[in-house]
Amino acid sequence: MTRKTPAELRSARWFSKDDLRSFGHRSRMMQMGYSEEEFVGRPMIGILNTWSELNTCHSHFRERVQDVKRGVLMAGGIGVEMPALSVDESNTKPTSMLYRNLLAMETEEMIRSHPLDGVVLMGGCDKTTPGLVMGAISAGVPLIYLPAGPMLRGNYAGRFLGSGSDAWKYWDERRAGNISDAEWQGVQGGIARSAGTCMTMGTASTMTAIADAMGITLPGASSIPAVDSGHQRMSADCGRRIVDMVWEDVTPDKIITASACRNAAVVAMATGCSTNAVVHLIAMARRAGHDLTLDDLDALGRVTPLIANVRPAGKDYLMEDFYYAGGLRALMKQIEDRLDTSCLTVTGRTLGENLEGAEVYNDDVIRPLSNPVYKEGSLAVLRGNLCPDGAVIKPAACDPRFYLHEGPALVFDSYPEMKAAVDDEDLDIGPDTVMVLRNAGPQGGPGFPEWGMLPIPKALIRQGHRDMLRISDARMSGTSYGACVLHVAPESYVGGPLALLRTGDTVRLDLEARRLDMLVDADELARRKAEWTAPPRRFERGYGHMFSQHVTQADQGCDFDFLQSDYGRTAGEPDIF
Repeated sequence: MTRKTPAELRSARWFSKDDLRSFGHRSRMMQMGYSEEEFVGRPMIGILNTWSELNTCHSHFRERVQDVKRGVLMAGGIGVEMPALSVDESNTKPTSMLYRNLLAMETEEMIRSHPLDGVVLMGGCDKTTPGLVMGAISAGVPLIYLPAGPMLRGNYAGRFLGSGSDAWKYWDERRAGNISDAEWQGVQGGIARSAGTCMTMGTASTMTAIADAMGITLPGASSIPAVDSGHQRMSADCGRRIVDMVWEDVTPDKIITASACRNAAVVAMATGCSTNAVVHLIAMARRAGHDLTLDDLDALGRVTPLIANVRPAGKDYLMEDFYYAGGLRALMKQIEDRLDTSCLTVTGRTLGENLEGAEVYNDDVIRPLSNPVYKEGSLAVLRGNLCPDGAVIKPAACDPRFYLHEGPALVFDSYPEMKAAVDDEDLDIGPDTVMVLRNAGPQGGPGFPEWGMLPIPKALIRQGHRDMLRISDARMSGTSYGACVLHVAPESYVGGPLALLRTGDTVRLDLEARRLDMLVDADELARRKAEWTAPPRRFERGYGHMFSQHVTQADQGCDFDFLQSDYGRTAGEPDIF
């Protein structure tokens, strides 16, 4: 392998010439206490850190960045921390999805405009993985993704708790009057016990597993719990390896190939991934120039068994158990013959070489193909006159009786309207009713919020029901479960067919046929379409206005149209005068 010379480093444009320009750059580095020997002729590694005091998933990153710097220094580079937008799902409103593309833009421009030869991307909470990776793909310098890692499993009254999944379960029981104030406080305090991302196979663990399978993390890095000492060692390893990647010129385009994206999709299906994987994986692949589609993902889902017995698709286990059972390397070893193991990874070795020696230590957590949790993959893509451009459902996480279902629609145009209805104990609703929430998509939400896990109405809870068919153009948390059809495209806010549905219309779901339809005459739908009027704009200025003007629909990944690889030529190196 041909290695770069110091003169070929990207940072050499800033520091290597004996002129006034480089004098200024060197002088400012010396102002911060560095000697020339520390940064001239050495790879400069940007450590993009999404730590903040409101992002609980990343609360350990303040310390981890020091581990990365230690590794960079040991390998002969210089590590510089670059704070990046911290978009967490818990505290960012109306949704962190509104800001994923902003993080991607910031990442791309931060890399391009600074003397960085390579980057370590520190993320983990839902939108930070795709946001950081999308931006770094477009910037094109060598990258390693450092996953935050899942938190420890929750615990209350001798029971293991899974973030999100158990919150919904216990909330339904509280609304039914079955949980006291003291018990509710105990669950609240016991469900999240450490730094790290959700310890279910929610969106965070889904996306870090996708990054791992794509080859842009160190092997198995996505499975390590956030507070395990192995996470510190992995962080230092990231620092050491990125320096060598710079010398070896291992850029994202050599790793994130069409085959690598397919590997990521197969692994996602086998893990019981979040429905959000669809939106983010499509966006990431398209940034790399690969046209991954909903139909591609559905085809893989039909032939990829779900083998990770981790909540919410699984029953008994959490991410800590998954790690002890062998982690993602062990899962990928189980499905090795379904992957393209020739793909290059950040290690400089192939995926197949990285999987050598991987073992399953608990075959109830990571199941063999002969005993899957669910015979097909985690997700299914639906089409029909309600969702001509697609919708997504997670079959393994819902009651099988809804796989073929027909019932009357109960339609809500806003979350507050829906919330008031579900708390009405006298609501006229039956177990076959199909609850619908619209105006909650990329533009309607705004930002595509996680409202799709519609609460079960109290009137049904008190009858003993805990699931029902629900449809929305929103997303839902990857920690959620139930018969929820999501990402209906086109969204109702822009005039998609969901906008034409009325309370009382019959809705039919046929999972096997991958169909979702409203049983309404075509002439009647045409009349309703002619009467439909567009709702008022959500934003009239600022970032929100730009978002509304340029965000694509769910089936296209919700990236900005002008950021996709086919929009135009990527800007080159910045001018330095």
